[in-house]
Amino acid sequence: MPSDPLAEIVTLFKPAARFSKLVEFAGLWRTHRKGTGEPFYCAVLEGRCRVLTDGQSAMTLEAGDFLLVPAMHDIVNESIETLPAGITTTPVEISPGYFRVGSQEGPAEVRAQIGHCTFASPDAELLVSLLPQIIIARGEPRLALLMQLIGAETRARRSARDLVLQRLLEVMLIECLRSRNDTTFQPGLVRGLADERLAAVLCAIHAHPDHSWTVAKLAANAALSRSAFFARFHRTVGVPPMEYLLAWRMALAKRRLRERELAIEEIADSVGYSSASTFTVAFVRHVGMPPARYARTHQAGRDLFDE
Repeated sequence: MPSDPLAEIVTLFKPAARFSKLVEFAGLWRTHRKGTGEPFYCAVLEGRCRVLTDGQSAMTLEAGDFLLVPAMHDIVNESIETLPAGITTTPVEISPGYFRVGSQEGPAEVRAQIGHCTFASPDAELLVSLLPQIIIARGEPRLALLMQLIGAETRARRSARDLVLQRLLEVMLIECLRSRNDTTFQPGLVRGLADERLAAVLCAIHAHPDHSWTVAKLAANAALSRSAFFARFHRTVGVPPMEYLLAWRMALAKRRLRERELAIEEIADSVGYSSASTFTVAFVRHVGMPPARYARTHQAGRDLFDE
């Protein structure tokens, strides 16, 4: 079957919900969330508001917009008519999972489903680096529906809750990343997959990590010269092609070492190394310890880009 790098990488994140809440806003208000490095998401259900993040211009979000920040920086949400600089308002909890910000009287002017999740993968930093810093999807009603389902499941205490949340979050991430959004021009995997020639290369890398890839062979897959391909891949994906290939091979190797179903020689062959010794040298350089020690010190049953 053809490889789907976006689906594979989203699955590797192993997302888990930390909390999700419905928030209503009225009057003049401003909230400030300090950067935690965790993924932050927000679906605006009604009304309009402004969002400011580190190093980014102020953005206006409207009903139907979905915001995803894969690694949260400081974020300021505020009403369109703003308070004086430096003044913030504190959310008031009305009931479990339901908050009010700003004026406590009268109808809400803005309603949003807001949440944080975590990525269990210890290589989340690498994965996040392949995504845009901020993603805004507009006019995607499926995302608002998914947010509502995530919020309801987060507050419930039903069996298989964590598994259901993981699957909902994976679907949410895929829907967000494959939507037409305002940030597709930022370097990263999403932009690479939007480039027909680079998408062919990314799919080839994911489908055949054991192949003896070179820049020339990858360039041939893209029907580009070596120099044109290298520059285009680096500019579009954000890392050089062989660096991306190495990271993917090491991720696969770490998963297979944790599963403990294959010998090191078999793992080396499966990720494109001609011998266990050359694989060990590359693994030590990338991970910081020999494969055998890594296998002994990490439990089996954890997925791809995690340890």
